[in-house]
Amino acid sequence: MNYILFDNESWQNFLPLTFTRPISEIRLGILKISEKWNKYLNQEISFLTQDYLSNKYPAKIVGENILINACVLPNKALLEAIESLSTGQILVHDGILIAALVKEEDVAKFDASLPEHSEKIVFEGELLRIEKSYDIFQLNDKALRDDFELLTAGRKSQEISKTVNVLCEENIFLEEGASVEFATLNAKEGPIYIGKDAEIMEGSLVRGPLAMCEHSALKLGAKVYGATTLGPYCKSGGELSNVVFFGYANKAHDGFLGNAVIGEWCNIGADTNNSNLKNNYSEVKLWNYKSNRFNKTGLQFCGTIMGDHSKCGINTMLNTGTVIGVSANVYGAGFPRNFIPSFSMGGNHGFQEYRLKAAHEVAQLVMQRRGIEFDEVEQGIMDHVFEITAKYRKSF
Repeated sequence: MNYILFDNESWQNFLPLTFTRPISEIRLGILKISEKWNKYLNQEISFLTQDYLSNKYPAKIVGENILINACVLPNKALLEAIESLSTGQILVHDGILIAALVKEEDVAKFDASLPEHSEKIVFEGELLRIEKSYDIFQLNDKALRDDFELLTAGRKSQEISKTVNVLCEENIFLEEGASVEFATLNAKEGPIYIGKDAEIMEGSLVRGPLAMCEHSALKLGAKVYGATTLGPYCKSGGELSNVVFFGYANKAHDGFLGNAVIGEWCNIGADTNNSNLKNNYSEVKLWNYKSNRFNKTGLQFCGTIMGDHSKCGINTMLNTGTVIGVSANVYGAGFPRNFIPSFSMGGNHGFQEYRLKAAHEVAQLVMQRRGIEFDEVEQGIMDHVFEITAKYRKSF
């Protein structure tokens, strides 16, 4: 059977993170959502997403296709229910479409809301689903534990160095090439996964759950609280608490990040800090692109959501509930506004538009350092995001 992960209207609730990716390319726990489905299905899936993203994330369509809601994380019971679907049947949970078996000619006109004239099969089992950007750090603990079991079942960890202080070693897994020396690993409250060729440097203090993907690094003396994820090729120092880095992003120096999601190709300058709790302990509001205003989150702790290719200068102070778009450049003294549009540069003193040509040049240099080409497809996505976010920069 051919499987396709589809974006529904929730795609807008994950902006600015989904300006540059489908929902299924969000990292949650250790793996991206698409990678989780690949593991469960034992085959590659494809994507049904926004038109301008489809060159990078194409859909493979055949005679019969099972379309799966990209907001949903797989589990064994859900997979069994999906594989039991017949043509014309849809799987629903709490009134939300979870999966459908669709013929080739019907994929293009597929309606992600509940299709009419379909036989509804209700899934009554446990389900983990993300619907908002802040669900990523909120649900990272559960997703990380599930991924840890999925990736380590029946396998043996690389041996931990005797220089490391360890608590609950059975909850710690080191992949081939992982390196940890003279650090403290406390896995009593949750698992610690250290990926291939990842490194925890001397003096680091780690309390799980923590996921470090391949070639990621914790710098000297880092302090990490769960549930935190460092995507591939991420480097971080300072203090982290419940932060998800998607990949290829750096926070190499001291400073605090808490209850935050950081996209790819981002850089957090030295001594940058974000607030994750308001002084009066009240509910945090967060900018929502769908409603075009600040919405209540129901959260007391909520830090920063940062889109791909954005940067912060040294000593940047980010207020509680700050949303930073794609390819923004934030710097200067004082607290900048807590909604920073894509392709803007500045800070508390004001913002101006960040030239698209300059954004191209920086992206090319940054990606080249990791051996990845900023090609026509990547440039096309960036150019489209520049155009569709222009309305947010009109006040500059």
